[in-house]
Amino acid sequence: MNDPTREAMLTDAPSPARQRRTYSIGELAKLFEVTPRTIRFYEQEGLLEPERRGQTRIYHDKDRVRLKLTLRGKRLGFSLAEIREVIELYDAMPDGNARQLQRLLEILAEKRANMERQLEDIRLMQRELDDVEIRCQEALDNLRRQPSR
Repeated sequence: MNDPTREAMLTDAPSPARQRRTYSIGELAKLFEVTPRTIRFYEQEGLLEPERRGQTRIYHDKDRVRLKLTLRGKRLGFSLAEIREVIELYDAMPDGNARQLQRLLEILAEKRANMERQLEDIRLMQRELDDVEIRCQEALDNLRRQPSR
């Protein structure tokens, strides 16, 4: 299975030419099919750090990669705190990539365990629904067999 964070880091690492590429909030919103409000929210949460020129936000390739990782993390069920932690680990140290990947594996294992518990809960609920449905159908069949008064 591919690691989306590692893949993004490897395939989206800014080249010297791309480091100069900047984006407006509208361009990023269109690129990722989100609203500018979503981008401002992620900025407020510390996941994006655009350059400011007066009231204008200037997003660099680093912000584009962070937004991509954030949106992938959300799709995988990561909390914003978990996403922030993984991104900060990567930014913090030269060996951040190894630590980031280790932490990402831990989070994925937690998510998988939670999903397994949820699946078992769903299976139990399905069995209970099946049982109630069978009893209701039997009661209805018994009522139908009784002569009308």
